Amino acid sequence: MQLDLDNLPSDTALLHRLVRDIASVIAHRNGEIQRLQAIIKQLQRAQFGRRSERLDADQFALGLEDLDIDLSAVEADQASVDASAPTQKLQPKRKPLPDHLPREEVVLNVDSESCACCGGALHAIGESVSEMLDWVPAQLRVVRVCRPKYACRSCGTITQAPAPERPMAGGLATPALLAQVLVSKYCDHTPLYRQAQIFARHGVELERSTLAGWVGGACWWFEALHDRLCKHIFASDHLFADDTPIPVLDPGRGRTKIGRLWVYAREQRGWAGPEPPTAVYVFAPDRKAERPAAHLTHFKGVLHVDGYAGFERLTAAGNITLAACWAHARRKFYEVAQAEDTPIAHEALRRIASLYAVEAQVRGQSPAHRLAARRALAKPIVDGLRLWLEAHLPQLPGRSNLAEAIRYALSRWDGLTRFLHDGRIELDTNPVERAIRPVALGRKNHLFAGSDGGGERWAILCSLIETCKLNDVEPYAYLRDVLTRMVDGHPINRLDELLPWAWKPMNHVNT
Repeated sequence: MQLDLDNLPSDTALLHRLVRDIASVIAHRNGEIQRLQAIIKQLQRAQFGRRSERLDADQFALGLEDLDIDLSAVEADQASVDASAPTQKLQPKRKPLPDHLPREEVVLNVDSESCACCGGALHAIGESVSEMLDWVPAQLRVVRVCRPKYACRSCGTITQAPAPERPMAGGLATPALLAQVLVSKYCDHTPLYRQAQIFARHGVELERSTLAGWVGGACWWFEALHDRLCKHIFASDHLFADDTPIPVLDPGRGRTKIGRLWVYAREQRGWAGPEPPTAVYVFAPDRKAERPAAHLTHFKGVLHVDGYAGFERLTAAGNITLAACWAHARRKFYEVAQAEDTPIAHEALRRIASLYAVEAQVRGQSPAHRLAARRALAKPIVDGLRLWLEAHLPQLPGRSNLAEAIRYALSRWDGLTRFLHDGRIELDTNPVERAIRPVALGRKNHLFAGSDGGGERWAILCSLIETCKLNDVEPYAYLRDVLTRMVDGHPINRLDELLPWAWKPMNHVNT
């Protein structure tokens, strides 16, 4: 607005209108400045600081490791200085070593069976037993398969035992070695070139391309198991869904493109449900809404989702009901509270925290018990929160971050309050968020998938490994045993026996 200060109008009504227009422009600009300042602070936090109120668990653990090492060094120095003066030290409670580990008995006996004091005969009155945890380094070995030949002197027929099946025709790797390579890459996030360096230290030169061929050959066996896992989880009636980006090499353009891993999780332990926890990953080259629509063609039930608009299309047929995520709604208010430190954002966080306090009391209970407690304790909090948000929204600048946070919550209110009508529904999508974390860690180490096929292999192995971890199954033992069975001809109509929660290990001698 341009004003000629030397020729202001003398009409009072016109002056009043000009003042109101100027005040409106100032308020709009102040709101815009505040919004831009909040964006700058948010970007600064994303670049230089913490992105959430909690430190990353891995980064926090690194700091604690250094502190523990420093404390141990000080204690060792103190012990060497004054070894004769035992100190009263509170030892941390330590879990006993697992019974399944092999034990090696070391007996330390006295030098003589006669008493060193009087010369009398000693007799046993007991023993002191302590245990230490030992490490046997990994060892590469060569399995030689000898098949003697026999000939008949009468007719000249030659008889020989058939050669055993191998995971890959002419391949060197046993199922045990393949399982190690897969777990190292997709569970421990060690890229193939680093694994090649490790093998070289053991005196075996293996090219990265050779290891890559092994991974591809092993994944061929697991494709049917991944398909069966998908069918099993999509037959459920309560799932969590999300997606995460993975860079994929795009050779034709000399750079990477962004693919997606769509993640679907089943988690019923919060309401003592009967189905085992599961995480399934499906690779897609993009984030189009038809991707989850294709994955969930036969799904009927409640789908826990974030704010991605593409999920709304899933409700068109009436078979899928969306439950929104309180953690995502809370995150909006947290970002405003950190950037602007407004009392309204802090009050919203306090009210949402009270919802989670109620949820902590009913976790693991039956759906009926959870629903009754939620209606008695959580519903008044939710109703009060909505009235409070609706009362404050008109008082805020329309484009402010706080107004956007309130609108985000109110626009998804039906989904956010779905948990008040079904005891099986959770408040947030944290189960699928946890399933995404290993992918993010792998993304930092792998940098990118080499192709769309690499993304599909990533999905297959992550599905099996993460489902193993959710069901307390050791991934290496599982992949080794399952691969061995499939190579040996496990019936295709009995694949359900090899799903992680149903798997029972077999003993293998040479594989």
